[in-house]
Amino acid sequence: MHEFSIVQSLMDLIEKSVKENNAKSVTKVVVKIGKLSGVEPHLLKIAFDTFKEGTVCENAHMEMILQDIIARCLNCKKEFVVDNYAFICPYCKETDLNILDGEDMYLLSLEMEV
Repeated sequence: MHEFSIVQSLMDLIEKSVKENNAKSVTKVVVKIGKLSGVEPHLLKIAFDTFKEGTVCENAHMEMILQDIIARCLNCKKEFVVDNYAFICPYCKETDLNILDGEDMYLLSLEMEV
């Protein structure tokens, strides 16, 4: 389960931010998870809840924002949400697309106590 290594990296980023802001603890962690990122949200939550024990995130809540897959058709230039992983432009039916969003996971924000 690669979510454990993802959470370990996330905890490193959080601890760095806590030190930079002279905070005592984190109360909320907000992440954006793209549907094509390969990250399973429920497994990420389990991993976060496991790793946060005894850290600055011990009492933190994780909020996950799931990002749809956004694509642009290279033929008609229109942008759209990819539904059910059907990578076909709903306007012109072409399959030559650029993925604009939905492939990554981001740490969006932290709420900290100082």
